[in-house]
Amino acid sequence: MTRSSSDVYLRQNALAEPLYNRWYAWPYLVSPVTAPMYVGNLHLRLMESFLANPQGHVAASKNPAMRGGPFLNFDESKVPGVARLLEETRRQAAPLLEFADAVRDLTRILTTRGDGSSLQPLYCAVPEPLKGFVELVYDVNNQPAIRFLEPLLYRSRYYDEGAQSIALSVVDDDDRPFVFSTPRLEENEGLCLRLPYRHEGLDRLFRMREEPKPLGFAREALGLSDSANGRFERLFTDQPPRATECRDISGVRVRYFGHACLLIETRETSILTDPVIAYDHGNGVPRFGFADLPRKIDYLLITHAHQDHCMLETLLQLRHKVGHVIVPRNNGGGLADPSLRLALERSGFENVSEIDELGSIEAPDGSITSIPFLGEHGDLNIRSKTTYLVRLLGKSLLFCADSNAFEPRLYDHLRDLVGDLDAAFIGMECAGAPMSWLYGPLLTAPLARRMDQSRRLDASDCERAMGLVTRLRPHAVYVYAMGSEPWLTYLTSIHYTEQSRPIVQSRALVEACLGLGVPAVALFGKNEMSFA
Repeated sequence: MTRSSSDVYLRQNALAEPLYNRWYAWPYLVSPVTAPMYVGNLHLRLMESFLANPQGHVAASKNPAMRGGPFLNFDESKVPGVARLLEETRRQAAPLLEFADAVRDLTRILTTRGDGSSLQPLYCAVPEPLKGFVELVYDVNNQPAIRFLEPLLYRSRYYDEGAQSIALSVVDDDDRPFVFSTPRLEENEGLCLRLPYRHEGLDRLFRMREEPKPLGFAREALGLSDSANGRFERLFTDQPPRATECRDISGVRVRYFGHACLLIETRETSILTDPVIAYDHGNGVPRFGFADLPRKIDYLLITHAHQDHCMLETLLQLRHKVGHVIVPRNNGGGLADPSLRLALERSGFENVSEIDELGSIEAPDGSITSIPFLGEHGDLNIRSKTTYLVRLLGKSLLFCADSNAFEPRLYDHLRDLVGDLDAAFIGMECAGAPMSWLYGPLLTAPLARRMDQSRRLDASDCERAMGLVTRLRPHAVYVYAMGSEPWLTYLTSIHYTEQSRPIVQSRALVEACLGLGVPAVALFGKNEMSFA
């Protein structure tokens, strides 16, 4: 490719945050089933709380122990901006707020009138916003529930692409504030583009990390008519990205990009799991970045819909180079379990395939198999979660993500299917937040604190992980998905010490494996493994 002197590259540390009503977006803010619940039961309440007591939010934001809590990370000077956003949200998101109220009302109706008799007479009592969008059902124990017709809701006014935008800026270090409890106000630095996530111009922009183009090309792709006061120009550089290592791979190579993001490669195939790519700004812990990815990612695997595993910020920046996306199949209409396939397809991804438990997809050098994923979802009936068994060139690698191995008999049943296992990658973030930290906005009735605290979003501890190891007998064990890298705190709010329970437990697992003669290591930052 011949490069003109006027050509520029998108910087490796150009930040692109997807926003929904100016709040940081994740899959549950894409689905028209769940987005109204988070807007009405979280975003509005946080803004109202801040306006009622800004000093309380300021004090909480300064307390490290409160990081990740329900507080806006603003000082009192932001009161006018929050007030404007609150009124704008009430006005523009009025249909969504009606939807959230209707879900609560319909749940109350079913609770009081769903006595095991036919539910058909209750359709006349369905609140107007939900009429024609739901089915009323019982489970086999005569407990009534709502089944949402999610594909139809994507065609309704409850799916609002006008609420979607992309905030572009340049990041110079890893110290980003926690993103899920604070909106982006108009006066914040950076450039906010009112574009839907599916906009093709985003693919053209992100290709410029590798393929230089004139600045006018990028401006035209995004529909920008001016320079945006220099904020757009700052995203680009005339310097090419650093050279990447030769792709001469013998056998199977696995590169650890941090958290649950792994790149599995042969000479013919590339597979990326739960992509969260660190920005390469030249500071902090050594890392693999966007420049270390191949030109094409054949398969992108998503284990579950949590923000740190199905991360729109990274996914949108990789969309142009992804061949196939594989996601777990959801329950089909459950409030807590929206479809990942629909969310990603509506976000511009093509070739998104759902996989069932124990289902397999053939790859050029082997196969990808779905293995059951237990726990880590607060005991909610969520089906859209899976671990993956990747077989390439005769090597078998199991990626467990946040699966909690509290039922070891599962692995007795899986032993013959899994077979000879070269490596198991096991997540051990075993502290975990209470269920309401993530799913609270979906609850339509109060949950007692003691119950909430018992239902954790946690992965395996040492004892449970060893139950998996002793049954599946991998030749090597790698601890990952800990959220320990410093560039992840904006997603996880995690700050470990040597005494933190997940660190203590992961260290104990490594020691226990080594005691059995099984090589084991806890991954951090940047690692590479070869299976020849």
